Amino acid sequence: MNKSFLSIGAILGAFAVALGAFAAHSLKSFFPPEAMNIFETGVRYQFYHVFAIFIAAFLEEKFPRSRSIHWAGNCFIVGIILFSGSLYLLAASKAKEVSGSDAIGIVTPIGGLLFIVGWFLLFIGVSRKK
Repeated sequence: MNKSFLSIGAILGAFAVALGAFAAHSLKSFFPPEAMNIFETGVRYQFYHVFAIFIAAFLEEKFPRSRSIHWAGNCFIVGIILFSGSLYLLAASKAKEVSGSDAIGIVTPIGGLLFIVGWFLLFIGVSRKK
């Protein structure tokens, strides 16, 4: 079991809950509905991929020679940072009406691509026989 993935997943999970609660209780009065939707999408995908990190941590023990599973976990971590992080920044900039803030959204698809790659790497890691 990959202790680093478990630790990072736990921290990112705690942040997802905290950010979700913060959004539900504090941001609604400051953020317009469009910005709230963007922020909530970031929280939702962060939470989904925290579980993916845990899956990768446990699968590494079952498939100890699989580099694909290890890289999947790394893709999920960086994906959360880029995908969810960029959505949090985009939502905040929309709420503050910062001009040119849409450029932040360029990073979001890269994070999404890392999520997809991570899931494919998990598939490769468990489907290879060694």
